[in-house]
Amino acid sequence: MLIYTILQITEPDYGCEETHRAEPTALLKLREEPSDDVRYVEVPERVLAEQGLKEGKKVTFATDGTIRKYVRVVAAVIRDPKEHPGRVFATARGYGEYKGWWEFPGGKIEAGETPKEALKREIREELTATVKVGELIKTVEYDYEKFHLSMDCFYAEVTAGQLKLKEAAEARWLSEAELDEVSWLPADLILVEEMKHARRTG
Repeated sequence: MLIYTILQITEPDYGCEETHRAEPTALLKLREEPSDDVRYVEVPERVLAEQGLKEGKKVTFATDGTIRKYVRVVAAVIRDPKEHPGRVFATARGYGEYKGWWEFPGGKIEAGETPKEALKREIREELTATVKVGELIKTVEYDYEKFHLSMDCFYAEVTAGQLKLKEAAEARWLSEAELDEVSWLPADLILVEEMKHARRTG
């Protein structure tokens, strides 16, 4: 998958009336990572507004050729072998379009952070606990309607504090048999299926 940074957004030097375009468009100057090759694409201004695309943001292209905002996040599959053997910690989102849907806790990677550093910070901020981040399970790639999500998923264990909800609406320790009892966010469901498959074959 190719990732691009938006270097510049300009209005083309023509209007809808002159070209019979259905709606106003903008011209994006993109830099491919890590090659630094430059590419120009024309995008409806409506799409820029819907996806919040601005200069400096990262984008990619879906299989149908449409542009998508590129969002890179991390997620923790938290285990507690002593208190909750064989179970993983999951939370229900407490806000937004997917309110009530279940996910593994985590969040966005900030500038200058490694994925593991970002995950430790996000768990402190969202759940007040300190975790030790273990091995990478999988990087999930998923096209939502308005953005592409790239999610690095790690095993983790709590080393200090307790898991207390600050943003999530609900939390559960789920056994493998209980993983299908909740409605997972689409990207997290990919991870759940991967984990179930690994246990069956491992």
